[in-house]
Amino acid sequence: MVEKEKPCCAAEALRRIRQVDVGGITVGLAMLDDIIDEVQGLHLASKDAIVSELVRRIKIYNYVPPSAEEKYREAIYREYEKKVKP
Repeated sequence: MVEKEKPCCAAEALRRIRQVDVGGITVGLAMLDDIIDEVQGLHLASKDAIVSELVRRIKIYNYVPPSAEEKYREAIYREYEKKVKP
């Protein structure tokens, strides 16, 4: 796996935003593709471990409202599966 460059600043992270449907609302998530690649490289065994790690990393670059965290978990995992299992 090739190591991707981390963004140098918040502005660079903002250039790496992808729109995702989260519970019927389109939100922009910074660094999603990079995070999916990183988590895939960890070769985690269970869905719960994968989702937990995805959300943990997503929260580094994005605000996830506590009241909507479950919807974010579902949406992020759905995007993970799309990229990992085309």
